[in-house]
Amino acid sequence: MHRGIYRGSGGRLGLSRPRGNKYGLLRLTTTGRRTGRERGVIVAYLLDGPRYTTLAMNGWGEPEPAWWLNLKAHPEARIDLGGGPQPIRARAASGDERVRLWELWSTVDKNLDGYAALRSRETAVVVFEPL
Repeated sequence: MHRGIYRGSGGRLGLSRPRGNKYGLLRLTTTGRRTGRERGVIVAYLLDGPRYTTLAMNGWGEPEPAWWLNLKAHPEARIDLGGGPQPIRARAASGDERVRLWELWSTVDKNLDGYAALRSRETAVVVFEPL
């Protein structure tokens, strides 16, 4: 739905900044791991200082989202918050950083652990670092 709003408005609508206990929406453009073509998707994000974080989930379904698989193959990508593209490098958070960021996401979604339990694998917390 967000992608349709974004496309239909020529990129003027469909993206938002985080406010209070609500996540924002950004457009992520990755390079396809098989095709080498650009692929765009809208994902939820929270800020962590100068970095952006998201969760590698596919509606809490079992498979990993294609955008995350693309980032694993090609970690340099672009994000757009409505003010033009910004180059980033993506990586999975680990250790204490992952725990801290998971807790941050838990403040936005009180049932995060319950949803994550629906998956057989750990949900990656993805960090976008500006280049």
